[in-house]
Amino acid sequence: MHPEPLNIPSLQDTMSPEEWRVRVDLAAAYRLVAAFGWDDLVFTHISARVPGTADQFLINPYGLMFDEITASSLVRIDLEGRKLDDSPFPVNPAGFTIHSAIHAARHDAACVLHLHSPDGCAVAAQQEGLLPISQKSTFILASLATHDYEGIALREDEKPRLVRDLGDATFLLLRNHGLLTVGPSVADAFVSMYMFETACTIQVRAQAGGGELVRVPDAILAGARAASRQATGGLSPGALAWPGLLRRLDRTDASYRT
Repeated sequence: MHPEPLNIPSLQDTMSPEEWRVRVDLAAAYRLVAAFGWDDLVFTHISARVPGTADQFLINPYGLMFDEITASSLVRIDLEGRKLDDSPFPVNPAGFTIHSAIHAARHDAACVLHLHSPDGCAVAAQQEGLLPISQKSTFILASLATHDYEGIALREDEKPRLVRDLGDATFLLLRNHGLLTVGPSVADAFVSMYMFETACTIQVRAQAGGGELVRVPDAILAGARAASRQATGGLSPGALAWPGLLRRLDRTDASYRT
């Protein structure tokens, strides 16, 4: 039997232009995660705060593959992961534990992106974590935190430790688990994850080569954040790269915008 088509009606006319723009960006991020091969079937999340609210968020409809997600299919939830509208799609409140903790504590985190990618998990399983062996790693190490594994993130009592470990960092290495980024926009969180994931892939490949690894000197690491701002002309990497990423999606399948 062939599955029934999703036939998700557009909700664009039912909300503010600001929320719709965030929905389109968030749906695009899900599609891009799938396009880059970072998805884990339906078992990770990207969440974004609804503009103008402190405790309302958008998240994926549980059960849809990331390359099926559209702006209208995203589900509005509260900090407990409960649905706030009559969406026909279920949500996975247990999987929102990590996101809710960060959104509640970090008001600058308009978007939280979490992956279980193979290369990210491989680096998260290493005692030293991310190594300073590539240019991309230098940018990440300037704002990287680590959180030890406590099992599947279901317990409320893990939230304070998660928030404490993240602090004001942009990147979080979840040991034995995966990668996480936060950003003031979906674009910034996604491009940060691209850098994080690519640095992990470089590390895994370099280690597989079997030779001695060359580490970036501490003096260069110390100036990485300033060098990054200079290289982007003061703009965020997300602001620079996001329009092109959307054009790439639009050339192949623009249905995420519906």
